[in-house]
Amino acid sequence: MKRVHIGQTGHDVTLSSALLLYSAQDGSRYATVHSIAAERQAGRPVIGAGRPLSRRALVDALVQLDRNAAPRAEFLPGNVLGVTSAAVTWWCPPMRRRVFFQCPTVGERSAVVPHPGLVFQAGAGGFRVFALRGNTRPEAGTELFEPPYFNTWDHGKICIGSARVPRRIEVSAIAGWEEGFFTSAFTHPNQGGKRVEYAKGFYGFWTDMLDGKFDTFPLEVLVPMKGATACRLVGGKIGGEA
Repeated sequence: MKRVHIGQTGHDVTLSSALLLYSAQDGSRYATVHSIAAERQAGRPVIGAGRPLSRRALVDALVQLDRNAAPRAEFLPGNVLGVTSAAVTWWCPPMRRRVFFQCPTVGERSAVVPHPGLVFQAGAGGFRVFALRGNTRPEAGTELFEPPYFNTWDHGKICIGSARVPRRIEVSAIAGWEEGFFTSAFTHPNQGGKRVEYAKGFYGFWTDMLDGKFDTFPLEVLVPMKGATACRLVGGKIGGEA
């Protein structure tokens, strides 16, 4: 018997069956299903003889696994844009929040600065953030922009580094994911596309931000992300599966 956790719920489970998948050089696939027996002395599970697995039986098994892995029914607050078995996507309105820098060029500094509206996604494929030009909850076709932050890669991916983020990917953990992003130190720009359109460059932009030059976030510096919309992000169609 083994203890596993699905979301916040723990379950005692035993191995009941096994699926073995085979592939040939020509790309064809084959699967067998096996019963499980326990050794008489050690009590360890042993995979028994297999039988061919039909396409219908395989699909049914995968559907059942997906249902059990999916988030349980729960009330969704207004900031949540989408929930799947692989990711949670949510929105933050424009606000002032503290940032921390530990960067040789900018210095070791901290200040409360304005931020644009943001869309976060925590998923099996990592942690991501995107910027918005609006101040209302995104709709399906709302355009997403490059995150104007250090420690980010292309497609909104966040370099977590030493940031403390939740292990859980669920609605109840949203506050922890946000806290992990904003309380971690911005240390460096990652390689990739341009993050802001600013005459003084990326370092100059954040130096001016920390110096208090802007009362509200200057939306004109945001860089469009071609083809990126809220709907495509929730559907896992930006930069690969979420």
